[in-house]
Amino acid sequence: MDKLRVLLAKGRIYESVYELLSDVGISLKLAERTYFPSTNQDDLTFQVVKPQIASALLASNKADVGFSGKDWVYENGVQDEVEEIMDLGFDPVRIVAAIPNTVDFDALIKKPVTIATEYQTLSKKWVEDKKIDGKIFRTWGTSEGFVQDNDDSLAQILIDNTSTGSSLRANNLKIVDTLMTSSTRMYASKEALKDPAKKQKIMELKMLFESVLNARGRVMLEMNVAKDKFDGLIKALPSMKSPTVSPLFGDDGYAVKIAVKKSEVPTLLPKLQSLGATDILEYALRKVVR
Repeated sequence: MDKLRVLLAKGRIYESVYELLSDVGISLKLAERTYFPSTNQDDLTFQVVKPQIASALLASNKADVGFSGKDWVYENGVQDEVEEIMDLGFDPVRIVAAIPNTVDFDALIKKPVTIATEYQTLSKKWVEDKKIDGKIFRTWGTSEGFVQDNDDSLAQILIDNTSTGSSLRANNLKIVDTLMTSSTRMYASKEALKDPAKKQKIMELKMLFESVLNARGRVMLEMNVAKDKFDGLIKALPSMKSPTVSPLFGDDGYAVKIAVKKSEVPTLLPKLQSLGATDILEYALRKVVR
């Protein structure tokens, strides 16, 4: 098999995926001012690109696998030319339309408007769907300042991504519509998936990523329990399947292990103690393969 060509997007996506790869066991070293990280994997090769173009390169078969926000896949219009392998869930955002707090949206769109946005394709579709007489003004980076409630404002509507809406609120803007939701996802080129060896490697990477992501949301709890408390404790235990149980030395009770969601721990620990569990240990999991 030729080396699997993997695209990494700059910025927040790079940091999140870098950490995920590290947890899987794939190390990257990126020298300053370079775009081709070295790795400890002989069958993988990496390139760092702008997040806006990763999906377009995949669609053109310039790489086999890439990580991109769903928003840029649709913005590039290549959603039918690449295959989504999995949603990593990193950096969830909404692509929204926003206007000044003091403006009535229904009244605003009855007249010609200018829309400030990085998202040309998504905005054009939105304008057409809403039957708005809108002109699109392309922006780069921070765009909230282009939309104000005055005659000097360059645009009347902003279409941008937001995670919490705090930046919009700070600039006296309100959300009037959501175009789509997005997050960082793993995509593959259609051509790569036609190659059995490459497809197998892609699916192996998916399995490894899933094992790490599953582990991040869980911890292992280990405890001891006396025989007379055992049945009551077991009935109250949440676990992925069934708890692991082994007898203690001297037939003095049982050792019990369970993998549970981190969110369950604050209420679960006091409950376990009240049911007779002792010597409770909590430790992190690195991978969970189901």
